[in-house]
Amino acid sequence: MPAERSDVIDPIDRPQASTGDHDGRPADVSVMPELPVEDAEMAAQLALTRASLAKELIGTAAAAAGHKAALTSLTKSAGFRDGAMLALRFVQARLLSVWGLLLAAALCPPKVFADFAIFAALANVVSIAVLLRFEAVFFQHSDRFQLGRAFRLAVAAGAVFLSGMAILILFAASQGWVLRGFGALFLISLASRAAIRLLLAEATAEGDFSTIGNSNIVQALVQPAMMILLIWPLGPTALALFAADAFGHAVAAGYLAWRRRGSLLRLMHPSRWSRTELLEAGWQWRSSPTYLLPSALLSFSFSAAPLLALPMSSNPVLAAHVALATRLLDMPAQMFGAVITPLVMSDLRKHQGRDQQGRARLLTLGMVAIVAVIFSAIALVAVGTDEFFLNGTKWGGVGEVMAIMALFYGCGALVGPLQEMGAFSSRPHSQMAANAAALAAAAIVIWSFDSLSLALLAVIGLVSLARLLLHLRLTWTAIGAQQIADAN
Repeated sequence: MPAERSDVIDPIDRPQASTGDHDGRPADVSVMPELPVEDAEMAAQLALTRASLAKELIGTAAAAAGHKAALTSLTKSAGFRDGAMLALRFVQARLLSVWGLLLAAALCPPKVFADFAIFAALANVVSIAVLLRFEAVFFQHSDRFQLGRAFRLAVAAGAVFLSGMAILILFAASQGWVLRGFGALFLISLASRAAIRLLLAEATAEGDFSTIGNSNIVQALVQPAMMILLIWPLGPTALALFAADAFGHAVAAGYLAWRRRGSLLRLMHPSRWSRTELLEAGWQWRSSPTYLLPSALLSFSFSAAPLLALPMSSNPVLAAHVALATRLLDMPAQMFGAVITPLVMSDLRKHQGRDQQGRARLLTLGMVAIVAVIFSAIALVAVGTDEFFLNGTKWGGVGEVMAIMALFYGCGALVGPLQEMGAFSSRPHSQMAANAAALAAAAIVIWSFDSLSLALLAVIGLVSLARLLLHLRLTWTAIGAQQIADAN
C-alpha cells in the first residue's frame, strides 16, 4: 500500500525532483503512478508487446544503444541550454550593475572608493574561510542524506566562525580600532557572502541554474540602487558604500533562501541535528578545512600578484596601464568562472569512479579550448586597438600590457573551475601545494625585479601557466581516483 511505502522512506532524505518532475520524485522509469489492477495488467501486457516488437526489429543491443544515445542527446541539449541561460543572466547582471557604479563614481571622491575596495576585498577573502570549505563536499555525494549532513555541518561551522568574528569586532570597537557601525556592516556583509556561497553550492549540487542566474540579477539591481539612495541622505561617504554592499548581499542571500526554501527545510530539519552527527561529519570531511580551505586562500592570494607589483613602479603611466588592464581582464575571467563552474560541478556530481575521471578530462579539454579562444581574441583585439586608436595618446601601450597579462588572467580563469573540481580529487594536498608553490614563486619574482616592467608581468604570467599545468595534471589523473581504488 502507498502508506506503507511512505513509512519506509523518510521524506526528508528522499531525492529532490530533477527538471521535469511533477510529484517531488525523480523522473525515472522505475517510479510509476499507481494503477488499478486491470490497468496495471494491460500496461504490463502492452510493455511486453512493445519490447518483443523492438527485439524482433532491431535487437536488444541496438535498442539499448538507441535509448542511451537519446538520453545522451537530451543531456547535452539541456546542458548547453542551461549554460547559455546562466551566461545570459550573468551578462545581464554585469550590464545592470554598471550604471550604478558609474554614477557613484561620479559622486564619490577617489578616497572613498579606495576604502570601499579594501572593505570588499577583505570581506571576500574572509568569507572563503567562514564555512571552512565544507560547502565543497556537497558534490562528493549524490544522496540527500549525505547532502544534509554536509549542509548542517557547514551551517554549524559558519555559526561558530561568525560568533568568533562578532566577538573580535566588538573587542576592536571597544579599543577604538574600528567604528561600531563599520564593524556591524562588515559582519552583515561577511555573513551574507557566506550564506550566498552556501546556498549557491546547494543550488549547484541540485542543478538549479535558474536560481543561480536570477540571484545575480537581483543583486545587480538592488546593490547599485541602494548605493545611490544612501549617497543622497548620507553623502558620498564610505558608510553609504559599505551599507549598500551589506544590504545588496543580504537581499541576494534572502532571495536564494526563498527560492530554495523547500530543499533547505528538509536539509535543516530539527530532528536531524545532533552533536554526534556533526562531529562524525567533521571527521569524515576533515580534508576540507585542512586542504581545500588553505588551497582556496592561496589561490585567491595568487590572483592578486599583478597588484602586488604596482607599488614597485617608478613609471606612473605603466602603473595606470597595469591597473586598467587588471580591471578589464578580470571581468571575462570572473564571467568564465561564474558560468562554467556551476555547470561543471553539477555535471561531475552525476558520475562516479572511472566515469567521473573520464568526464573530468572531457570537460577540462573543453574549458581549455574556450579559455584559449577568449583570451587570445582579447590579446589580439587589445594590440589592434592600441595600434590603430591609442597610439600617441596617454593610453598608448596599454594593448601590449593587456596582451602580456592575458596569459596570467587566462590561466587564472581556467584554474578557478579546476580549483573547485578539487572537491572530487583524491589528492587535495597536491592542489594546495601547487597554489603555495605558485604564490612563493610569484613573491620571489616580484622581489627579484627592481621595478614594475613588462618583463616582470611576462614572468608572472609564466608562473601562472606553470600553476595551471600542475592543476591540469591533478585534474587529469586524480578525479575519482579514490573511487576507482575502492572498486578495485
